[in-house]
Order: sequence, then structure tokens, then C-alpha cells
Amino acid sequence: MVKVKICANRSIEDAKMCLDAKADIIGILVGKKHNSNDFIDKETAKDITDYVNKRCQVSLVTHLTNSNEIISLTKYIGNDIIQLHSNIEEKEVEKIVKELPNIKLVRLIQVSSNGEIITDYESMKYVDFYLLDSFNLKTDQIGGTGITHDWNKSRELIKKLNKPVFLAGGLTPQNVKEAITITNPYGVDVNSGCKNEDGLKDSKKVREFVINSKSV
Repeated sequence: MVKVKICANRSIEDAKMCLDAKADIIGILVGKKHNSNDFIDKETAKDITDYVNKRCQVSLVTHLTNSNEIISLTKYIGNDIIQLHSNIEEKEVEKIVKELPNIKLVRLIQVSSNGEIITDYESMKYVDFYLLDSFNLKTDQIGGTGITHDWNKSRELIKKLNKPVFLAGGLTPQNVKEAITITNPYGVDVNSGCKNEDGLKDSKKVREFVINSKSV
């Protein structure tokens, strides 16, 4: 059964929605370098992680590229996973792996709307999971864009990769079944597709996203 990650949780209320919906992973965004309204401070992130209390996994999603900063954040927050949502140098990733051997790493592969792979993923030495995600150069967003990419090309890449892959980019409760059917990913990751018009998490959308994802 596909794993479901609900990203960009900004409060304990958001985390409760995800737990109630039986999400497998919740994402918290700390360490911002590109445009996003979803980043929180490390204290809030720790409060959320403490509240979750291992009832599901917590993924730290960060734009940071300095290993010492990322290691320090993880030790403080207590997350299970680090999603390196940046073009971080491999020597910095190696330091993270050595210092935090029990933490799983998710590595970003950026995909254009027409399915073009932008990231040199073959040079990545340290990977537990890949994440295929859309980006928007006009708004300086490298995630949370609400933009889908060519799922047929994503399917081809997922078949080639030698690690489990999360599919992200423009997923919603309405299209996630089709996306999973076409691409056959290890997991799916949603951000803007589970928000309401105010930009906040919508409990109904979160619940429907998890149900629809796991029903395929």
C-alpha cells in the first residue's frame, strides 16, 4: 500500500488532522531559502514532533545546505527523516549520514511541467528515498507549487531509480488515484492540494487524500 506524506504542517492542529486521517508521515518545514509561506521556527517544529510522539514519522524538510545546521536542527527537533529540498553538496550529505546514521534521507529530484529532469540525481551517493517534485522559477518555489508534471515520464524515471520514490507536485484528493495508477510510486506527498482558500490545512481534504491514496 502506498505511503502518504502530508507536508507543510505548521501547528499541532495540523498534525492532529494528519494523525486522525492515518497519514504515514508528516512534513515540517524549517530552514527557508526559497519562497514559501509554510516554514516554521524550530521551536514550533519540536512542539509538533513532541505531540506526534512516534505515532507517525516526522520529516524535516529544509532548504539548508550546511550539514552542521541540519544536524543541529534534527537533534533539537527529534524528526525521523530529513528531506533535503536543495542542491546540497554530497560532502555535506556525507557529514549528515555519519553524524545521524539512523535518520533516513529523502533527496529531491526536480521535474519540469513537461517531465524534464532538472536534477543530476546520478551524482547522489547518499539516498534512502527520492522525491519527484515540480518547481516554479517565476515565484522562486521549489515545492508546494500546485503544479503537476508529466506522470508518464515520472513513471519511466521511477522504474529506473534504484530506491523508493515519493511522487509530489500538484497532487490533490481528486487526482491522486490517477497519479498513483500511472506512476506506481512508493509514496505520495501533498502540500497545497490539502489546503483551503486561506492557505491552511483542510481536515476534509487531508482525510480524503489519505483514503483515496490508500484505496488504489
